[in-house]
Amino acid sequence: MEIISDPFFYLVSIPAVLIAGVSKSGFGGGLGIISVPLIALAVSPQAAAAIMLPILCLMDLANVWAYRKNWDRRNMMILVPAALVGILVGSLSFNYLSEAAVKMLIAVIAIGFTMDRWFRRKSAVNQPRSAKWLPGTFWGTISGFTSFVAHSGGPPISVFLLPQRLDKTVFVGTTVMFFIVVNYVKLIPYWLLGQFNGSNLETAAVLAPVAIAGTWIGLWAHDKINEQLFYRVCYVLLLLTGIKLLWDGLVHYGIF
Repeated sequence: MEIISDPFFYLVSIPAVLIAGVSKSGFGGGLGIISVPLIALAVSPQAAAAIMLPILCLMDLANVWAYRKNWDRRNMMILVPAALVGILVGSLSFNYLSEAAVKMLIAVIAIGFTMDRWFRRKSAVNQPRSAKWLPGTFWGTISGFTSFVAHSGGPPISVFLLPQRLDKTVFVGTTVMFFIVVNYVKLIPYWLLGQFNGSNLETAAVLAPVAIAGTWIGLWAHDKINEQLFYRVCYVLLLLTGIKLLWDGLVHYGIF
């Protein structure tokens, strides 16, 4: 198998990996969701996910060292077991999801995440919530499943963690610790399902320097870059990508 040489692939994958690295190491990883939808504009969603997984694992190593002392143990105890169940469900359903179905699933996640962030009304009281087992188990399971399918486990985790109003560094550190477990566990079913062919692995290796650059930019930017501007630009890009993937799925099923 040869490394992917299509220029359009690198036109979308380089910014996708950069954004994922910056978001993951600097702002809690919510916009890591953007990587697979963007790369799926050039290759199949399954190939996009397989290329991104080793890259995410590489990012995780650097992030764990940076945030090793700043994470919430109770949240990890609640979320990790639930995420493992979600990964198992994703693994068992993998062969039943067509390329078009995966595109539409990713599109719904991308569009829904963007709309939620844009139109969610702030609580009038805005009191911090505690980390409870029932909602944590639910969102942890959803995160494990969506993370397996499209590395989009960030939004469900954010839904659970953000209302707790954790310290910014602790919030990022908790997501870092959560996803290093999730991503390294996912290596096993991805390998068993034959996702790591030569082309995907070699292409991931080519993008590795971009991943490292994005990670270090995120660490540097954690207290320096205007977080709101960064997210606004990325949300627009994520919405447009989701619309494109949704259109492709609808066309495939003959709806348009």
